[in-house]
Amino acid sequence: MCGITGWASFHQDARTQAPVIEAMTATLAPRGPDAGGVWLGEHAAIGHRRLAVIDLAGGAQPMTDRPDVPATVLTYSGEVYNHHELRAELRGRGHEFRTRSDTEVVLRAYAEWGEAVADHLDGMFAFAVWDERASRLLLVRDRLGVKPLFWAHVDGGLAFASEPKALFAHPEIRPRVDADGLREAYSLLFNTGPTVWSGVREVEPGGLLVLDRDGIRERRYWQLEAGPHTDDQEETVARVHHLVSTAARSQLEADVPLCSLLSGGIDSTVLTALLADELRTRENPDARIRSYAVDYSDQAEQFTGDVLRTGHDTPYATEAGAFIGTDHSTVVLDPHALLDPEHRKAVVAARDSPIGVGDMDTSLYLLFGEIRKHSAVALSGEAADEVFGGYPWFRNPKALAAPTFPWLLVTGDEAAMPLNPELDLRIGEFRDDTYRDALAAVPHLDGETPAEHRQREMQHLSLTRWLRQLLHRKDRLSMAQGLEVRVPYCDHRLVQYAFATPWALKSFDGREKSLLRAAGTGLAPDSVLHRPKNHYPATHHPDYNRGLQGLARDALADETVRSLADETLIKPCLDTAPDQLQWGHRLRLERVVDLALWLDHHQPDLAL
Repeated sequence: MCGITGWASFHQDARTQAPVIEAMTATLAPRGPDAGGVWLGEHAAIGHRRLAVIDLAGGAQPMTDRPDVPATVLTYSGEVYNHHELRAELRGRGHEFRTRSDTEVVLRAYAEWGEAVADHLDGMFAFAVWDERASRLLLVRDRLGVKPLFWAHVDGGLAFASEPKALFAHPEIRPRVDADGLREAYSLLFNTGPTVWSGVREVEPGGLLVLDRDGIRERRYWQLEAGPHTDDQEETVARVHHLVSTAARSQLEADVPLCSLLSGGIDSTVLTALLADELRTRENPDARIRSYAVDYSDQAEQFTGDVLRTGHDTPYATEAGAFIGTDHSTVVLDPHALLDPEHRKAVVAARDSPIGVGDMDTSLYLLFGEIRKHSAVALSGEAADEVFGGYPWFRNPKALAAPTFPWLLVTGDEAAMPLNPELDLRIGEFRDDTYRDALAAVPHLDGETPAEHRQREMQHLSLTRWLRQLLHRKDRLSMAQGLEVRVPYCDHRLVQYAFATPWALKSFDGREKSLLRAAGTGLAPDSVLHRPKNHYPATHHPDYNRGLQGLARDALADETVRSLADETLIKPCLDTAPDQLQWGHRLRLERVVDLALWLDHHQPDLAL
C-alpha cells in the first residue's frame, strides 16, 4: 500500500535538500512500516514508505528504470490488479523486468504509454513519476479516489504526498486554515479538489496532473457516463454477479496474510463468500479465510436503534461466518477505551482533519490494530450502498424532493459542528452554490423520466461525494495501523455498469440493493440477504456519553475552541442526562472534542 511524497521545482537544486525529503517521508512511516527510501535529482526529490504486500524482496521504492543514470523515477502506493496481464503485454513490446512487483509494471507502463498509463491500470493507486529526460512530473490517482493524493505549490513547482502532514514537513508549506477551509470541512459536502487546508488540494479521482517548465496541467482520464443499458433483469443480475465476482477474485493476490471484514450485512457477506470460494478453489477445499467483525462489550444489553441503525450486528456476522465457513473473530471493544485520549489523538492525527465521526472512528482504528496482529491486507464492502442504491435517500420522498445534498436530511444540521455564527461563514449559501455545481456535473440520457433523472443525480452525488469521505476514513485509519484495505465494490467497471443501469432495475423488488441481493442468492443466509440496511455500529453505553460530555467540557476550556464553536447550541448537549443523549447531539460533542485535538496536534495558522 505505502505512502508517497516529494516535490519538483525548477528554481532550486533538490540534491542539496536531503533532510527535507527525509523529514517528509518520515511522517508517512505508519503507512509504510516495512521500509523507506528517497531519491534526489537536480529538480526533483522523491520519497517512499513501504508496506510490503507483493514481491516482498523486490518491490523497494523509489524505483528507477535503471540503476546507473535513471530516466524515470516512480513512487507508488496501492495495488494494480491487472499487473500480470500488463506484464505479459509489455514483455511482448520488448520490456524487461527485474522484479515480480506491480510497481515495476507501472514504471514500465509509463515508459511505454507516458501519461496515458492511467488508462491501462485497473486498481486502487496514487503515484508520481519524475521523468528526467523531459523534466516532467506526473501525478495520477485511481478512478474512484480510493488512494489519496495531495499537492501544494512550492517555489518553482509543487510538492505532493499521500497525506497533508507530509506536505507540512516542507519548509515552504504551512498548515493554514481560512474561512474557505472551514466551509469545506463543516459543510459536509465532500468536495474533491479543495481541502480544509489553505493551498492544499487533492488530485481528482480519475484525474492526473502534469508539471513541467510550461506550468501545471490537470485533466480527468475517467469519469462516470450515462450510457445506454440494453440488458433485461435476468441479464443484469447475471452481469452484476460476474462483475462483483471478478473484482473479488482479482483482489485476492498477496504475499502476506489476508482477511475480510464481515459486518453481517449483505455487502460484506456476499463479498466474503466470493472470496472464500475463490480461496478454496486456488488452495484447497478446506481453506478458510479469516473474517472480522467489531462489537462493544455493552452492545447486547445497551443497544437502542437510531436514525442509522436498526439492529445488533454481531449475531448476523456470526451466522454469516458459519454459513460461509470462515475463521471468524469478533473484536469486542470496551466503550471506555474509546475515550482514551491517546487513541483519540492518534485518530485525529491520522485524519489530518477536524471532521470525523467520533467513537466510530476510534473503534475502527482499534479494530484495524487488532486485525494487523494477524493480517496485513483486509477486504471491505465499501461502496456497495452507493453502487446499488442502499441508502434511505434513494427511496425517501422528502430526500428525493429536497433541493440539497440528500445526506444532509439524514445527518441533519444537529450532527454538524455548531460553528460560531460570528464567523459569518455563510455555509447555507456555500451549500446552495455547491449543490448547483454538483448537479451540473451529472451526465444524463435523452428521454429520461423525471424519476430516472433524479435517481441518476442521487447516485452520482453518492458516488462522487458521499463515498469520498468513507474512502478517506477507511484509508487513513487502516494505514495508520499499517493495514491495507481493498474495496472490490469500487471496481470501475462494476461502478460504471451499475450507474448506467436504470433505477427500475436497481429496485425491481421494491427494496434497497435489489441487484446485489439477487446476485448474492445462495452466498448468504436468508436472514442476512433480506436484512435492512444497518450502518457501522456505535456504542450505546451511558458511561461513554458521560465521558464524552467531560471531554467536551475540557475542550471548551480552550479559548480558540470557544471562539470557533457555538456554545449556545452545545450547552444543551452537555446538560442532557447521559442515558438520554441522542445520536445527532452526541456527534456535536464529538466534533468539539476532535476540533480541540486537531488544533493541539496540527497547530494550524487560523486566518479567519
